[in-house]
Amino acid sequence: MKQEKTNKSENFTPTLFTDIFDNAKFFGKNWLEKEFGQSLPAVNIKETNKDFNLEFAAPGFKKNDFKVSVDHNVLNIRAEKEEEKKEENKRFTRKEFSYNSFSRSFTLPESVNAEKIDAKYEEGILKLSVPKLVETKSLPKKEIKVV
Repeated sequence: MKQEKTNKSENFTPTLFTDIFDNAKFFGKNWLEKEFGQSLPAVNIKETNKDFNLEFAAPGFKKNDFKVSVDHNVLNIRAEKEEEKKEENKRFTRKEFSYNSFSRSFTLPESVNAEKIDAKYEEGILKLSVPKLVETKSLPKKEIKVV
């Protein structure tokens, strides 16, 4: 482990926190993939004023392989792909099976409109748009004259 010199006035807590909870140091770079036999796709999340945009790197799937759902404010993304290849020759028959899947879940903030989530799969990227609810502006206090 590489030791870095730190300024004594710096806060020690972030480094301690990072060291304790950095799973890669304890389990290795791909520990989750080795343990569960699957890899999780990389995901980018971007927030704008109007929505949240999620992009999953999931090459090799078809749009029908994905199941996207919302259950009690939790966004669930699942993909499952099973393939069978069969090659027959005069001397041999060869069959190969492959199975690939992943599942990711995200707790949605209460400020989103789960009814209008949009999902598209293009060129190996699953793109989700999660719109925010339109905030209604409250009017300032106003006195109404009774006549």
